[in-house]
Amino acid sequence: MTLKIALDPESTTAPYEQLRAQIAGQARSGRLPVGYKLPTVRGLAEELGLAANTVAKAYRALETDGVIETRGRAGTYVAAAGDAAERHAAAAAAAYAREARRLGLTRAEAQSAVTDALRAVYGS
Repeated sequence: MTLKIALDPESTTAPYEQLRAQIAGQARSGRLPVGYKLPTVRGLAEELGLAANTVAKAYRALETDGVIETRGRAGTYVAAAGDAAERHAAAAAAAYAREARRLGLTRAEAQSAVTDALRAVYGS
């Protein structure tokens, strides 16, 4: 198994975000298993034709999200991405629910706002 990244130079999505999303998706799906060693920042940058800072930015975002972990000179590895993503989503949902209640929205109004937001992001 290897990391497979396909960047779209015509996309309006920044390259670091394309890279972040693809690594996160592959980790969540299990295609990149927990413990998989990722290429170095420089190595991946050269392979993809990106600046090292672009790859470093994607790696930092992935580490913040709990998808990867850096072990010093030992390298960067896939962490328990599914668990981290679910924890982040649950925390965001709880924060939204508290804010909706504070604003005086009914449960139906709060759910409608979520449905509209998901439709805007994911499509119908």
